[in-house]
Amino acid sequence: MIGRLTGTLVEKLPPTICVDVGGVGYELDVPMSTLYALPETGARVTLLTHLAIREDAHVLYGFATAAERATFRELIKVSGVGARIALAVLSGMTVAELSQAVTLQEAGRLTRVPGIGKKTAERLLLELRGKLGADLGPAHAAAPDGQADVLNALAALGYSDREALAAVKTLPAGVGVSEGIKLALKALAR
Repeated sequence: MIGRLTGTLVEKLPPTICVDVGGVGYELDVPMSTLYALPETGARVTLLTHLAIREDAHVLYGFATAAERATFRELIKVSGVGARIALAVLSGMTVAELSQAVTLQEAGRLTRVPGIGKKTAERLLLELRGKLGADLGPAHAAAPDGQADVLNALAALGYSDREALAAVKTLPAGVGVSEGIKLALKALAR
């Protein structure tokens, strides 16, 4: 399996790029997030890769970060989601945004991605729950400044990340930790 390529970026024809590695030009399909992170043509580039072998083709996919590649691999494991849809998801939202959408079970965010309908979005949310967020950092990172302590307190009390984040969203800006915990618990009691 080809895990990484380092070479000269020869051309960019979205979503495909070509990287010259020792005189051999490798064509890679990349998400738009990776494409935007690439240097100008002629520059040296290193990409993490995923090789998909199908009956009719061998396709190489390139990624700027390990998190993108890991997320791509999780996405293509989902029933009914192929490499093209996985690339569309990674092109339409960042890995952190996808992780947050999965944690909060927000299908609406996924349906904004071209090619993702309501049923596919729901399937993604169901099958990625517990898989995606664990690799990509806690959902607490999505909390505004000063509210991470409230989230941690709610988690310590046994509330799920989804419940805790929903409660923190109801808090007024600039509320203290102790008052924030009280207000969040009231919101959760409803």
